[in-house]
Order: sequence, then structure tokens, then C-alpha cells
Amino acid sequence: MRVAEAIELDAQTERGLRTLSKGRRVEARVQQRASIVLLAAQGWQNKDIANEVKLDRRQVALWRRRFMEGGLQALLQDASRPGRTPSVTPEVESHILNTTLHKPRAQTTHWSTRTLAAHLGLSATTIRRVWQRNGIQPHLQDTKVSRTPPRFEDELVDVVGLYMNPREHALVLSSGEKSQLQMLHRSEPGRAGTMTHDHKRNGTTTLFAALNTLDGTVISMCQDRHRHEEWLRFLRLIDRKTPKHLKLHLIVDNDASPEYPEVQAWLAEHPRVVVHSTPANTSWLNMVKRFLRDIFEHRIRRDSFTRVAELRQAIALYIEHHDQRPKPFIWTASASVVTSATPAKVALARVGR
Repeated sequence: MRVAEAIELDAQTERGLRTLSKGRRVEARVQQRASIVLLAAQGWQNKDIANEVKLDRRQVALWRRRFMEGGLQALLQDASRPGRTPSVTPEVESHILNTTLHKPRAQTTHWSTRTLAAHLGLSATTIRRVWQRNGIQPHLQDTKVSRTPPRFEDELVDVVGLYMNPREHALVLSSGEKSQLQMLHRSEPGRAGTMTHDHKRNGTTTLFAALNTLDGTVISMCQDRHRHEEWLRFLRLIDRKTPKHLKLHLIVDNDASPEYPEVQAWLAEHPRVVVHSTPANTSWLNMVKRFLRDIFEHRIRRDSFTRVAELRQAIALYIEHHDQRPKPFIWTASASVVTSATPAKVALARVGR
């Protein structure tokens, strides 16, 4: 007859076992296991312990062995189990992904879970789980352009260099415009931070702004339209409002306005003004865009205006208040960091190209 190995307990371990066997907040199964070890330490045989704690003799032997191998900690947790066998094998999952990505149906542009399930003879739930596990969403359309604009790196280094290493005896102005600002007359404006959707349109205006990257002050002008003539008037305003002995470096968006012959002729007559264009599709490099966003969100979007003059006055007061305590936007990312983090490069890395 097989006799179970005796268990000897020190005082500290015995106190711990009694606490587990009687504790009110201890799980019943843990109490049961602690009782098994305590009875075994008193010399009880496995079949007698099994009758006492209402378990099978093999379970009693199992927990005696677990305690001898792992101590008190072994009684607190169940052993790991292999789990359910996966219903989708790697081969099936690979076939689902290959069909999803490379074999669209002839009569449609992409698969749905139901059409692919019917095509492969699987359930729609299985297709959905495989797609979710691999981050595939055929119903979504990605509109990002992954090609790099011409001269992207040269223009990026030029603009970021102005932010991080400004020229001596010069001003760096981030210039841009917020076009087609609408005068919306709302029925109930300013109700506890909300705004009504019913409104009447009362015209538009275009805000031109130049942000001094050194101190955060703003030079601004409102115009009825956004053409090269208005841009030229804004250049003249900047020229009048800045010290004549300083060279001006203007950061502008890559649009057609600076390329007009009239603008080029004016720049040739004023050599102290140097224009630096941001790369195509990267207006986020222009710091003034953040200021224009703030003035729209904090002052214009939720308010109500009946005349263009009211909107222009609100803009002027906002900028006047801003210039009393200006705060510059500090650019901290180098050109190499920006280049490595562009969405196009991230997208290409994701698809493995």
C-alpha cells in the first residue's frame, strides 16, 4: 500500500495555513486546500482527508504534492491549463488575409465580412476576428498621399532652421491667412459654451496674420478677398510695422500668391524681405496656423455676428489682448526628427515597402 509522504510544518507556515482555512474573505477552494495540508501534517491518510473535505483522493494527493513543491503560494492559484484549441489555424488565417488583400471580387472593390465568409465557406464572425486581430479594415478608405513633395527635405531644413537657429539682426515671421471667415448670426449664441445650428450668413472676411516667432506678437490685417493683391497689401503692412534696419524672413505656405509677377517685383525692390516657403502639403510647419486655429476656436466659431465690421472688431480686440501678454510657440523638433516621423514614411514602413 502506498503511503503519502509526511508533511512537517514550522510555526509560521502553520499559522498561515490556519488563517487561510478559517479566513472569511478567503475563497472556499483555498480554504479547502489549506485544510488538506493541515490534516496531512497531523498524519491523516489521503482517503481519510478526502472523506473529511469532500474531495476525491487524487485531488488530495495533488494538493499535498503542490504544497510540498511550492509552499503556501502554490495553494493560492490554479495550475495553468492548455486552453481551447484554436478554431482558426495559421494556414486558414493566412488564406483569409491573402484573399482579403489581394483577391477582390470582380463585381466590387473590396470584401465585406459576409461576402468573404460566403466565398470561403466560413462564418462572418471568424472573418471579423481575423481582420480585427491583424488591423484590417477594408471598408475604410485612406486618402493620405505617400509620395514625398519635390524639394521636401531642403525646404523642411530651411524652415525648421529658422525656428531653431534664428538669424542675427533679423526677424522671423510666420505668415498665413484664414480665408472665408463667415459671419454667422446665431439665434442663441453663447449659451453655457454651446451654439445653435440655426443661423444666418452675413458675409465673409479673410484674416492675414504674421506671427513673430521670437516674442509671439502678431501683425494682422482683414481683407474682403484672398488674392495676390491682398497679399501684396499685407506685405506692405509688414514692411511698415517692422524696424527698417532688420532683415525679415517670412515663412509662408506653398501657394501661388508669392509667385505672381507683381509680388516678385515688390520683393525685388525690398531685398530685406526674404520669403521661405513650406513644403507642399505641410502647412502644419507654419507656426501661425496654430494662432489662427486658436483665434477661430476661442473667439469666432461660437459667437454670433450681424455685420462684417463686428467680426473684424472682435478679431482686432482678440489680437490686441494677445499682444499685451504674447507667448511664442517654441519649436523643439529638429528637421531629422520631423523627416523620420512624417506620415508617409510611417505608412510605408507599416506596409513593408
